[in-house]
Amino acid sequence: MSAPILEMKQIVKEFPGVKALKNVSFTVMEGEVHCLVGENGAGKSTLMKVLSGVYPYGNYGGQIFLNGQEQKFSGVRDSEKAGIGIIYQELALVPELSVYENIFIGNEIQRNGIVDWNETIRRADEVMRRVGLNINPATKVKDLSVGKQQLVEIAKALSREVRLLILDEPTSALNEVESENLLNLIRDLKRVGVTSILISHKLKEVLDIADRITVLRDGETICTLNPRTEEVTERILIKHMVGRELDSVFPPAVSKPRDEVLLEVKNWTAYDPGLGRTILKDISFYVRRGEIVGIAGLMGAGRTELALSLFGNPYGYQIQGEMIFKGKKQRFTHPHQAIREGLAYVTEDRKAKGLILIQDIRQNITIANLQALAKGGVIDANAEVALANRYHASLNIKAPSVEQIVGNLSGGNQQKVSIAKWLFVEPSLLILDDPTRGIDVGAKYEIHSIMRNLVAEGMSIIMISSELPEVLGMSDRVYVLSSGRITGELSAEEATQEKIMELATN
Repeated sequence: MSAPILEMKQIVKEFPGVKALKNVSFTVMEGEVHCLVGENGAGKSTLMKVLSGVYPYGNYGGQIFLNGQEQKFSGVRDSEKAGIGIIYQELALVPELSVYENIFIGNEIQRNGIVDWNETIRRADEVMRRVGLNINPATKVKDLSVGKQQLVEIAKALSREVRLLILDEPTSALNEVESENLLNLIRDLKRVGVTSILISHKLKEVLDIADRITVLRDGETICTLNPRTEEVTERILIKHMVGRELDSVFPPAVSKPRDEVLLEVKNWTAYDPGLGRTILKDISFYVRRGEIVGIAGLMGAGRTELALSLFGNPYGYQIQGEMIFKGKKQRFTHPHQAIREGLAYVTEDRKAKGLILIQDIRQNITIANLQALAKGGVIDANAEVALANRYHASLNIKAPSVEQIVGNLSGGNQQKVSIAKWLFVEPSLLILDDPTRGIDVGAKYEIHSIMRNLVAEGMSIIMISSELPEVLGMSDRVYVLSSGRITGELSAEEATQEKIMELATN
């Protein structure tokens, strides 16, 4: 058996009023892929920030040993020098710089105090080949897909001769194909001696790649499991993560869609002047009242573009086609119009576009419909607090009060706030764009239960999702997009992962 490359012993980390880590111990063997799982707020990212020097020595309790030697990192540079690399869920790249500049940023190759650009490009090309990134090193990062940006981050870590690579939710924004490619790269790195710690909410991929799995819950180490030598299933992991049994991964439907068609879209085509190309081509579909319609497809297929073109067209696409909403022909030219008519959109990027992170829960919930709380042009503060408290309770937002700053909430609770904001406008149709991206299995179940309850009350939902199990588990019908076209419609009974992928690659 290999020796430990990492030992973290009795780690304690406190924030004002919160004990995030409570005597956590964590051991990683050299050459393994070790997965770290737990609900949002369990302490996974905090533990990795302690390890990588984001929280320096003296800001936490306990000890860190690397190859048997105690480490007292005063910052990230110290951990990098020790061979530790960390890749966060929010990628730390500079969009306007080239790939080779991003790979060596902060670690420039110099001769006589001057950056050697020729050697930089040569070395960048070398490390890019290691991660399977076959593009021009001079390409700007902003022109790459999210999957390729992820590879740039890994190349950046490898350029620093990393021996222990930490990946925090690396596949949360990737489609099925890109996720599998990334997992294969982690396997390849393992074969050349790189040890990996992988944080993921996708339990299927955890079981597929992990040599060992450590579960955290409420800032404590619950157990470490070995799927190679003992039975470890998604159900077992979920039980350890949430502290209870979940009867099923998806809550059962509590109602059936009604016959009434709420939304019908005919021959919908959208041209993006910025890109100079047509992004949606002759799309036709419908949504009934009380129905969850799933929209599946690979990244770049046009799923989000379709949602935005319906929700007031904020990016100014040139639209052709017909939209009939609640029996009337509509063409919304601003999100305000869509909101007023009862159409709401929960963005896939809750942190950048869905929430104001420096404001509290109350302000975020009420911001989309402040006029409903105004009297004589002045916000009724008491009514605002009462309204926010109602959603705080009904959506089970885990926070001491509605005065809690949203940026301090876990991903799952941020998503609940984002949903509450749009429920307050009382929509007839709610578009959810990757509603459970980057959140844990317990919070996913709660959000899926909220969706079931909303459609039972007569609301309709269009759910865009990158996760095929979610599409299959929650949709009454599924439309599949490929290259801006709808390539197929499947009922819940006939939909399978294989059929969806076949249509998505047409």
